[in-house]
Amino acid sequence: MTAVPGTQPLLRVQGLKVHFPIRRGLVFDKTVGHVRAVDGVDLAIDRGSTYGLVGESGCGKSTLGRAILRLVEPTAGEVLFDGTDVASLKGEPLRHMRQRMQMVFQDPLGSLDPRQNVESLLSEPLHAHGLGGGTKGIAEKIRGLLDAVGLPSAALRRYPHEFSGGQRQRIGIARAIALEPDLLIADEPVSALDVSVQAQVLNLLEELQQRLGLTYLVIAHDLAVVRHISDVVGVMYLGSLVEQAPADDLYEQPLHPYTRALMSAVPVPDPVVEEHRERILLAGDLPSPANPPSGCRFHTRCPWRQETRCDDEVPVLRELAPRRLVSCHWAEEIRDGLLQPKSAEEVAAVMGVNVRATGVEAIETDALVQGVDAPIERT
Repeated sequence: MTAVPGTQPLLRVQGLKVHFPIRRGLVFDKTVGHVRAVDGVDLAIDRGSTYGLVGESGCGKSTLGRAILRLVEPTAGEVLFDGTDVASLKGEPLRHMRQRMQMVFQDPLGSLDPRQNVESLLSEPLHAHGLGGGTKGIAEKIRGLLDAVGLPSAALRRYPHEFSGGQRQRIGIARAIALEPDLLIADEPVSALDVSVQAQVLNLLEELQQRLGLTYLVIAHDLAVVRHISDVVGVMYLGSLVEQAPADDLYEQPLHPYTRALMSAVPVPDPVVEEHRERILLAGDLPSPANPPSGCRFHTRCPWRQETRCDDEVPVLRELAPRRLVSCHWAEEIRDGLLQPKSAEEVAAVMGVNVRATGVEAIETDALVQGVDAPIERT
């Protein structure tokens, strides 16, 4: 579903930070630093649309999703949901607000209580919020939820370990939509599933969005999944958003050096194109969020790094073209071909780091490799 033009965003995140303290000491617990998991993220999600968030493992995307729901406490910033600052709510107002914001977790088995059967799992949120209209109404509601996610009513008496991974994720989705939320945050909803089952779950999410008018924040590291389901895509690196654009525009012409490196790591299902296409290799490893680089956080690995600005000036997320936001000092020059990338060896020599034999090992092994041109067929 595409957002209605001219409407206010359902969710707006402004300057959101999540810093985890690093403590040391046997007798006196002393804070010696902070892990900057999320460090100043701004984004907006229109009502009825799907926002895809991608990045390497450890970039902070899951922490961002949990901070929006207050599953982890934000250090600073605002989370404006339908005009209300969720970050300032406490107690009963926060509990009522969470009814409108639900989450689908990456590990369906770990997110479901193994001691409860499906009937208990789905009825629990309804009882907790006083919804469903009594025992008979809750029973009808649960059967409707199972039908919505494609499970038979016989599943009510079974326990999570008796289902396959795809069926467990359907139960997780049914539990998430039980309270009829407006916003659904899906944290790696298909990464633990087989490819054929991934397509079924993604198609289910799209059908539910059209039927229930849901708004999605989909967190993933698989570029094919994100392109298939998203209207807008944001790319995170080391706790910050480096690029945001409509999905088709981002995949056709990535503008940030990090996004270009991600796209170049995705294999193309054409041996001739694959053999001759440009490949961008990154030097070194992802820096620690406890000690991020000064200036642009990507400059230690960037093939387009320049002697000025990159090392000591933090780039802002600015609008380079309509609906295209990029956090790079030299985005225009890179786009127009005025700056040429250095090799991974040249970057490593400048920064004084060792280059791994695999070059972009961190990117390739973290997914992002299923191929953005491979279609996901409806099953």
